[in-house]
Amino acid sequence: MSRWEPDARSRLEQAALKLYVERGFEQTTVAEIARDAGLTERTFFRHFADKREVLFGGSEMLRALLVDTIAGAPASIPPIEAVAAALDAAGTRLQERREHSRQRQAVIDAHPELQERELLKLASLASAMADALRGRGVTDPAASLAAETGIAVFKIAFVRWHAEPGEPRLPRLIRDSFDALRTVTAGR
Repeated sequence: MSRWEPDARSRLEQAALKLYVERGFEQTTVAEIARDAGLTERTFFRHFADKREVLFGGSEMLRALLVDTIAGAPASIPPIEAVAAALDAAGTRLQERREHSRQRQAVIDAHPELQERELLKLASLASAMADALRGRGVTDPAASLAAETGIAVFKIAFVRWHAEPGEPRLPRLIRDSFDALRTVTAGR
């Protein structure tokens, strides 16, 4: 194998997900992932700390997108609307990889340790959004409430996106979930 492999990270992610779906997460080894991607184990560990992290490699990109969208939102909108805009942007990005997302989530749903890691990722995203809101001058508890509420709305929309037949678009489901939240909090 050559010293430099183009798109190694993506190839590893694709190989891992394919193997996790076919063979199961626990039955798949790092050596098998690397071999399926046409790479070495050493290359795998240059990109990922362990085989769990392959499923969470997009977390930093998602975090940056959420934070940047909140930071760039108009100063005049309420904190929850800045969070809604950020989650809409994330939904648009995730929509592009719907089948990948479905497969990834099926692997996560089948393993408690991966579910725990997913919850940690969501908590980290909520914390990053709250920090971004604080950077806009929003004080607590409003910053934390808006961020945590946004993650709850996102989780509900995400589950619906995977579960509902047809082709509901994630950004639409996120907006629908925020609308449902507004109805619930208005007491209608």
